[in-house]
Amino acid sequence: MSATADRVSMRERFQAGSSPPALLIIPALILVGGFFVIPYLYLLYMSFMTHTTGAAYIREFTLENYTETLRDPFNWRIIWQTLRFGIVTTLVTLILSYPLAYHMARAQSRVKGLLMILLLAPLLVGIVIRSYGWMILLADTGLVNQLAEAFGVGPFALMYNRTGVMIGLVHIYMPFMALSLLGSIQGIDPDIERAARSLGANGWQTFWRVTWPLSLPGVASGTVLVFVLTVSSYVIPSLLGGHRVITVPLLVVQTVQQIFNWPLGSALAIVFFVITIAIVGVYLKMMDRVMKGER
Repeated sequence: MSATADRVSMRERFQAGSSPPALLIIPALILVGGFFVIPYLYLLYMSFMTHTTGAAYIREFTLENYTETLRDPFNWRIIWQTLRFGIVTTLVTLILSYPLAYHMARAQSRVKGLLMILLLAPLLVGIVIRSYGWMILLADTGLVNQLAEAFGVGPFALMYNRTGVMIGLVHIYMPFMALSLLGSIQGIDPDIERAARSLGANGWQTFWRVTWPLSLPGVASGTVLVFVLTVSSYVIPSLLGGHRVITVPLLVVQTVQQIFNWPLGSALAIVFFVITIAIVGVYLKMMDRVMKGER
């Protein structure tokens, strides 16, 4: 009894002397504010400034940067191409990752540990190194084309085009999708699936009516994560596309570095940021309605 009383007393003293819960989020707010909010606010500020050749910008308010960005058809083609990369990459990674995540969630502990190591191993290698690895494999004289020529079905143009960029994006961002799905599928009790099968549902019916609806939270988080990472990717399109496949991040960098037009590049970045946030917001709203309807 005395030991229990001592533990209760210690807990009460700790709670009495602890900081309010609101103070615990201060480090996170500082991190987000310093590395996300403030840079974007400065980017927004710079997008309304006037371009000059002698400096990054001059402090004269103007809407010309947004007018030029929104009226240029080339910018809209690049925006659509970037969004298309994001949508296709998200769908492909979802299709490829779901069976892997499901198998990992239902595997034995020893096998699950090995599969987890294999899934996480690519994340220990930098994106630049992995992109260079794909450059070696997909080059005109690379391993893939050598095998294709050996079987008499090649060679193929796999580098410096959309195909190479898509292959790199899917490979590099697939672990993020698989990990998001894994956490959601692990939370599904296998007995629920067994109950559905015992009531006469076949494998596909069990998947579409039980497993898939219950895994939608993982699907939503994984698709948003992969989509955002894809549309903001710079290294992969730059290396595997060879600056022949232009995306919005590449166009922003080229506008700033080659044309030295910081306000115009900032305006393009803000426009694309708003479009991306709008798409993600609508998608999450739709997914929330679907999940509530399924439940």
